[in-house]
Amino acid sequence: MQLNIRTWLNSRGSTLPLEKRLSKEAIISLIIHSIFQFGASMSGVFLNLYLWRLTQSVAVNGTYNIIVYALTPIGFALGGFLIKKKDRMVSYRLGIALVGLFYLCVSIAQEHLVDYYVGFGIFNGLALAFYWVGYLTLMYDVSTEQNRIRYLAYNMIFFTAATLAGPAVAGFIIRMREGLSGYTIVFTIAFVMFLLAGLISLKIKASGSHHRVYYLKYVGLIMRKEPRWLKACLGFFGMGLLQGIMLFLPNILLFKVLPREDLVGYLGMLYSSLSIVMGFLISKFARTSMSRLYLLISTVGYLIGVSFIIGSLNIWSVVGFMILYSIFAPLQGNTMTGYYYSLIAELPPKGQLKVESVVVRETFLNVGRIISIFMLISLGSNLDGGWIPWILMAAAATQFALIPSIKNR
Repeated sequence: MQLNIRTWLNSRGSTLPLEKRLSKEAIISLIIHSIFQFGASMSGVFLNLYLWRLTQSVAVNGTYNIIVYALTPIGFALGGFLIKKKDRMVSYRLGIALVGLFYLCVSIAQEHLVDYYVGFGIFNGLALAFYWVGYLTLMYDVSTEQNRIRYLAYNMIFFTAATLAGPAVAGFIIRMREGLSGYTIVFTIAFVMFLLAGLISLKIKASGSHHRVYYLKYVGLIMRKEPRWLKACLGFFGMGLLQGIMLFLPNILLFKVLPREDLVGYLGMLYSSLSIVMGFLISKFARTSMSRLYLLISTVGYLIGVSFIIGSLNIWSVVGFMILYSIFAPLQGNTMTGYYYSLIAELPPKGQLKVESVVVRETFLNVGRIISIFMLISLGSNLDGGWIPWILMAAAATQFALIPSIKNR
C-alpha cells in the first residue's frame, strides 16, 4: 500500500527534478496522519454535536473548546521538551496513544461526559498537543526547501480526504442507531483508528539529532533580534481569531437548520471535496512569490462567505458560507505554513529552533482561538440572535492583518 501511494504521488510530479519528489518517510507520515485524521474527524466533529445534544448550550461547547486551546500550548511546551530530550517520535506516539485513550474514556462515560467536560477538555488539549507538536516537527524533517510546498499540499489533500470520509461514516452510523448510542460506536471506531496509526508510526525511525538544548526560554530574545518571526507569529494569532470559531460553530449551525447528523456528515463531504480540489490546484500552480496575494484572495473569500449569513441563518446561507470557507481556508493555511517553515530554517541558531518555533506558533494560534471563542460566548451564545454573523465578519476582517506578516519569497 505504501509503495503504491508513493508511486502515485511521485508520478504526479514525474517531470520534476528528483529533489522535489517525496521521500519514503514523507509518504509514511502522510499515511499515518490520514488514518489519525479519519478517526479524529469521525469523533471530533460529533463530539461537539454530542455536547450540544446533551446541553443545547453554545456556552458549554465554547467553554470546552477554550479549555482545550488553553491547555494545548502547555502540552506543546511539554511535548517540545520530550522531542529535544528524546525524539520527535516519542511525543508523536504518546499523542496518538493519549488521543486514543481519550476517546475510549468518552465511549465509557457516554452521557456523563457533560458532568466532567472540564476534565475531558484538559485531557484532550494535552493529548492533541503531544500529537501535533510531534507531527509538525516531523513535517519539517521529512520535507525540504525544494519539495515542501508540494509536500504541504499533498498533506492537506490527504488530511482533507480523511476529513471528508470520517464525518460521513460517523453521520451514517449515528443515523442508523436510536438515541445517542451511535455516538458511542463512533468514538470506539475512532479509538481503533488511533491504535492503527500508532502501530504504523513504528516504521519511522528516530531522527538521531544531537541538538538537545531546549531554547524555549530564549524565544523572546530571539524574536527581538528576528522581527520577521514575531510578525509571522502575530499572523498566526490573527488566523486563530477566525479558526477558533470555525472549528466548532459551523456544524452546530448546520445541525440547527438541518437537524440530522447524517446530513451534517454528508455536507462535510462536500466541503472536504472542495478543499481537496483546492489542494491539487495549490500543489500544481502555487508560487511562493505570490504569497501575499493568496492571503488577500482568501480573506476576501471569507468576507463574501460570511455576508451570506447576515440577516438569515438557513440551510442555503450556512451551506453557501461553508462552501466559500472550504475553498479559501486551504489557500490561507498552506501559504502561512509554507512561509513559516521556510522562516524556521533561517532562525538562529541555524537548524536548532524548529521545535521551539512550532511551540511558539501554536501558542499564538491558540491565544487567538481562545479570544474569538470567548467573544462568541459573551455576545453570540444565542443562536437565534443577530450577533453571530457580525462576530464572524469581524473575525474574517482581521485576516487582512495576515498580509503584512509575511513576505513574498
